[in-house]
Amino acid sequence: MKKYIVTGLVAVIAATSSALAGTDFKKTVVEIEDPCVFRDSEFQIDAFGQGAFYNQGSPGWGGGLGLNYFFMRYVGIGIEQSVFGREDHGAEWATLGNLFLRYPICSWNMAPYAIIGGGARYGDGGRGKGVGTVGGGLEIRLTDHIGLFGDARWLYTNVEPKSGVLARTGIRYAF
Repeated sequence: MKKYIVTGLVAVIAATSSALAGTDFKKTVVEIEDPCVFRDSEFQIDAFGQGAFYNQGSPGWGGGLGLNYFFMRYVGIGIEQSVFGREDHGAEWATLGNLFLRYPICSWNMAPYAIIGGGARYGDGGRGKGVGTVGGGLEIRLTDHIGLFGDARWLYTNVEPKSGVLARTGIRYAF
């Protein structure tokens, strides 16, 4: 009887060892990258309040809407329309086109960005005055689609008031 038990045990060990032959028992850890809320291609709608602080005259206060499209995670274009009032010049409105260069920090759900643009502002007499802007800002995403942003830009123009700072803060919906 012992002979059959020993023979059976040897047969089981031989079968098991041949089934495991060549198997690598190293454990491979695969890290899953956190998804980034700043997508490679996204369309955005902005609603913002703004203040315009010129080198002379009174500041302007108002708000506006913007549409942006990021065709890459780091580069996008946009257009914005704003309306604001000034005590010494009355109401003005501006239409600006912008180029955005952003650097998302996905682990913090935020993206600092640089902005350069140009367009026209209208006011007294309805005649357009050319304006250029350069500046930067920061966007913080609260969810995958909703974020808060703030930016500041230096305004350049060839008519009075010739220059100033434009500061905006608002909410951004991205999809």
